[in-house]
Amino acid sequence: MAIIKCPECGHQISDKAPVCPNCGVEIAGKVTKCPFCGEVYFNDEAACPHCHKQTLNHNDDGQQSGIYRDNGVNRNDKSLVIGASHQDDDDTSRQENVDKKDYCDNKRYSQGKKNKTTLVLSIIIALIVMSICVYFYYNAKTNNEQNEYEFAMNSNDQEVLQEYLDNFKDAPQEHLDSVAAHLQILLKQKQDWTNAVVSNSKSALLDYLQSYPGSPYQKEALNKIDSIDWEQSVKLNTADAYQMYIDEHSDGAHYEEAVIALKKIKSNEVSLDEELAISNIFYNFFVSINSKDENGLTANIGEYINFLGKQNATKSDIVLFMHKLYKDNVENMTWSVQGSYEIHKKEIGNEQYEYDTTFMAEQKVKNIDGTENANNFRITAKVDPDGKITEMSMTKIIE
Repeated sequence: MAIIKCPECGHQISDKAPVCPNCGVEIAGKVTKCPFCGEVYFNDEAACPHCHKQTLNHNDDGQQSGIYRDNGVNRNDKSLVIGASHQDDDDTSRQENVDKKDYCDNKRYSQGKKNKTTLVLSIIIALIVMSICVYFYYNAKTNNEQNEYEFAMNSNDQEVLQEYLDNFKDAPQEHLDSVAAHLQILLKQKQDWTNAVVSNSKSALLDYLQSYPGSPYQKEALNKIDSIDWEQSVKLNTADAYQMYIDEHSDGAHYEEAVIALKKIKSNEVSLDEELAISNIFYNFFVSINSKDENGLTANIGEYINFLGKQNATKSDIVLFMHKLYKDNVENMTWSVQGSYEIHKKEIGNEQYEYDTTFMAEQKVKNIDGTENANNFRITAKVDPDGKITEMSMTKIIE
């Protein structure tokens, strides 16, 4: 048994191995070792692939016949060998050396040519792979830039826009210009916001909201306006001021406070409408006396009234009082309110108010005999939430 190189893959194996454990080619009985150069090759080859010498003939069963041939000469023919001169041996030796050298040169040339071809193919493949990688890299980079550009243009965050400009300096110029312009708008918007906040002016904040609809500071601006209006309402502390806040800030931070404050003021403050309503009640009362209008007289009287010291007086009692004023010698009578009404308001139910009223009234009487006289009275009365007089007293003023 000898160790040989597998003629297929060059792996070190035993010449008795059935197959090469590396490449699987059959070995035992299928290979021959060249006696000239030692190259191992398959039996079915006519000559050694290394030195190109014919060596052994093989039987059909793969066994060596023991006959060596070189250019048609039978090397087992002893008569030819013995008769040959030493010169022939030298020539043969030199020829073999030349053949070996030519073979080695050819093999090296073929191997070098093969290596060059392999190198060129490797370079071409590497260039193709590199081109593909570069294509996908720039394609991915372009897609990423487009996505980041769209995100930046839809953002109101200055850091997002600045990050795009820092990361994509080689982006299309129109993209860079658009993002830079958008960033400048945001910077100006921020400066205008700062100025509006520092001014603490409602008009400045409203101007800012009008100039920048959808601003990221919109909610904060509305909250500041809400706070300014509330401070103004508290400062004025009037029903109109609180009502204005309620009307303009239905979802304001101080809405409930405004409602409570307005309710409290209304329970004490008499509005102009209320003052007019009270004055009309007593105007109609005295005009009805002047014209002896019973229905007009009792139109603003409650079912029961404390009248001139009489508890639970009825409407009939009021009509009787009017007729008593017109004595037999009275031709006509004129009552008129002098000065303004002093009205105090009191809440007696949920937004139900009672009014205590004091005012001066003058009575002028013209008698049948042509004489006239005038009297002044201090009137104190009470009006219920329905606009009906529930109490009334008259005090004559003596001069």
